[in-house]
Amino acid sequence: MTTRIVLSSDHAAIDLRQAVAAHAEKAGFEVVDIGPTTPESTHYPKHGQAAAQRVASGDCTLGIILCGTGQGIMMAANKVKGIRCGVCSDTFSAAMIRQHNDANMLALGARVVGEGLALEIVDAFLGATFEGGRHGTRVDMIEAV
Repeated sequence: MTTRIVLSSDHAAIDLRQAVAAHAEKAGFEVVDIGPTTPESTHYPKHGQAAAQRVASGDCTLGIILCGTGQGIMMAANKVKGIRCGVCSDTFSAAMIRQHNDANMLALGARVVGEGLALEIVDAFLGATFEGGRHGTRVDMIEAV
């Protein structure tokens, strides 16, 4: 079964989000891109929340969200129960948030990383799997907060 991922961004990251979507589709993922599609200024919290709700509901397995820095949209997504989203600007962190924290969402900053690095980060995130074990205990502790 193909992994279904949701993508969203604010206006600052539309171009990078579209590149990430095409890259993920080419890698065999089913992509649900929920926009926005026009460059008018928009508010990242609503886009982070909308994507996070898709993941939390089980409609999508994973999510990738983007804004100027990745920080604000990540904070909004993490307000949704069941979401573990990390902002990454390197491949090591992207793999580790999946392997050790069972992250189900990745945030990227379009003004922080270029397209080439962003696609490498996406590959690291999507290619990693949760290791469980002692990390499972820690994830359970996070969920209990």
